Amino acid sequence: MGAGDDGTGRTSAAAGRNAPLRVDAQRNLEHVLRAAREVFGELGYGAPMEDVARRARVGVGTVYRRFPSKDVLVRRIAEEETSRLTEQARTALGQEEDPWSALSRFLRTSVASGAGRLLPPSVLRVGASAGHPGEQAPEGAAAGARVPQQRPAPDTDEVAARAGGEVRADAAGTVADGGPQAAGGRADEPGGVPALLDVVGRLVERARSAGALRPDVTVGDVLLVIATGAPALPDPGHQQAASARLLEILLEGLRSRPAG
Repeated sequence: MGAGDDGTGRTSAAAGRNAPLRVDAQRNLEHVLRAAREVFGELGYGAPMEDVARRARVGVGTVYRRFPSKDVLVRRIAEEETSRLTEQARTALGQEEDPWSALSRFLRTSVASGAGRLLPPSVLRVGASAGHPGEQAPEGAAAGARVPQQRPAPDTDEVAARAGGEVRADAAGTVADGGPQAAGGRADEPGGVPALLDVVGRLVERARSAGALRPDVTVGDVLLVIATGAPALPDPGHQQAASARLLEILLEGLRSRPAG
């Protein structure tokens, strides 16, 4: 039996990558993902990996063992939030017969869940071009929008270097575990975006056709409402009240008004 062979024809490294995570490793992964959602939700995707590790109560090397670079972690979080928004939109579309009620329910649910704080800017840029046929998104509107409190991402190679010997990233292992790299594509273009744009587009088109939505409102505008309607405030009560108030104002801005 060759070196590294586990007796099944696979190397021990390959077998380890395909084996289920140990209980402690799974627990660390859950802590890191929960911490990443909290940190990125509060500070934007520019927050450093050290902040995520500190919130998860693990070493930064532990974070890098599961996610070889910050881009990979950002993509994982963005994909999960994109999927959550898509399901919320599908639920509203399937359970609300009134077009305006369906759209407003989706917006209320999404803002209340805080998903807008984790909506990546790339989705807003894509959404800005997904309006109704023949429509151009206004210059400098949703196409240039950024998530509030976003700050420039640090040099992840520099962060990894500072972690020193602790950092032993295994990109192949991340793919084998069904992690973000398995989906392919750029880190700032999360998977599931086409499905999100499709279902939100149907909500928008139904409300527009019913005369309940302003004719110039685009999918990008709706995604922008989600992003701006979920401010990150330190006090949960103030945050909920501010989100509800801001959303009501934004919804009024989206509604069609009778001529005359």
